[in-house]
Amino acid sequence: MSSGTSSGSSLSPGLGSDGDLKALMDQRKRKRMQSNRESARRSRMRKQKHLDDLMTQLNRLRQEKEQILTALSITTQQYVGVEAENCVLRTQTMELSTRLQSLNEILYSMNANNTGNNWVNTGNNWLNDNFINPWNLAITNQPVLASIDMFQYC
Repeated sequence: MSSGTSSGSSLSPGLGSDGDLKALMDQRKRKRMQSNRESARRSRMRKQKHLDDLMTQLNRLRQEKEQILTALSITTQQYVGVEAENCVLRTQTMELSTRLQSLNEILYSMNANNTGNNWVNTGNNWLNDNFINPWNLAITNQPVLASIDMFQYC
């Protein structure tokens, strides 16, 4: 003698009463509830782990941002220093160019005023002997002119 349940499972021959069926359904219900609780607990744990991973990533990204900002600040300071040094070098170049131009004008003037061509080879350059020995000059004072404009290139 076997009896069937509404769920389609077969019961053993001694479990045919309504009380036994109700107990079996209650047991299945408790088992399903326990399984649902366990599934919900695992879901909460996955969610918490995901949140922890995101917080770790956020902290790492914040540290990386700070390192990048520090590197940017250092690089900016170095750039400003190099730019200032370039400005000084450009000013010095302009000043030296102006001095060279003035010296060339002095040489030209000395050459024009001197009737003799007393040129001396100094290795790489030919210089007028009057430049080397200024006592031979008729005009000994030639001003070296400088302009305030040569300092405004920065």
